[in-house]
Amino acid sequence: MSLIFKRHSVRKFTDEKVPDELIENLLKAGMQAPSSCNAQPWEFIVVSKEEDKKAISEMHRFAKPAAGASHLIITLGNLNQAKVHGMIEQDLGACNENILLQATHEGLGAVWLGFHPIEDRTLRLKEFLNIPDYCIPFSVICVGWPESEGNVKLRYDESKVHFDRF
Repeated sequence: MSLIFKRHSVRKFTDEKVPDELIENLLKAGMQAPSSCNAQPWEFIVVSKEEDKKAISEMHRFAKPAAGASHLIITLGNLNQAKVHGMIEQDLGACNENILLQATHEGLGAVWLGFHPIEDRTLRLKEFLNIPDYCIPFSVICVGWPESEGNVKLRYDESKVHFDRF
């Protein structure tokens, strides 16, 4: 459990590039996630070109960290692979969290930028990256070497825990 308590969102990165083998480790971790009926409905686009990262960073006001990341991992939901309607978001959420935890394990920084379900964000990303209609652009995960160490605050709140009934 200690890895979970070390993970935090990193929005500022050094200029050092992340080696391809570490990016592959993140993708392997993402694909290890549980999914509804084991459908594994994910696809990924890895972006490393400076001009593409900059363009994505300008797609919405909270996407600024994309410009400074070493790599972006765009997580997509493949509707043709999904077996249970309405579960793809849960599948991709688990996939994203696995990527974030693996990034922490590798000593990397990462932040999950939400795109889905906000239509103007997803349409921009779809058009820019030539994403087919059967895929939902779910998120952009910015990955890089963290500029500084972050403070992780414990979030456990006993008042939000209920037993047997609310």
